[in-house]
Amino acid sequence: MAALVRRDAVPADSGEIARLYNALDTVNETDHPRTARLIAAGRVKMAQRLIEEAAEVALEVARHRSRSVVRESADLVYQLIVLWRECGITPEDVWGEMRRRADRFGLAEKLPKACEEAASKTHAGRRA
Repeated sequence: MAALVRRDAVPADSGEIARLYNALDTVNETDHPRTARLIAAGRVKMAQRLIEEAAEVALEVARHRSRSVVRESADLVYQLIVLWRECGITPEDVWGEMRRRADRFGLAEKLPKACEEAASKTHAGRRA
């Protein structure tokens, strides 16, 4: 995978997520027409696009196309960030959840079913 990173490129990091998230405040039809149309299309369309990109990542993995996995993963992260913003979720909200999981389980992995169910009940109680 290291061969996919240009040696002369400025290193990118998770700060790119915050950069994209913050840049979404300035999106307009003239400068960023595709993103503006996606935002205008609403949550259902955004969710559909997220699913499509996740499927494309999985297909490229199955085809053993590392460079395509990188490109499709960037598309997937882009779609996810746009959807987070639409839902009022910040990257910090997600990082906080990942930290909570890492502190509890030693790794920020998917929660066991019992934990997911308890979290769902807690969130449902807050909405009522």
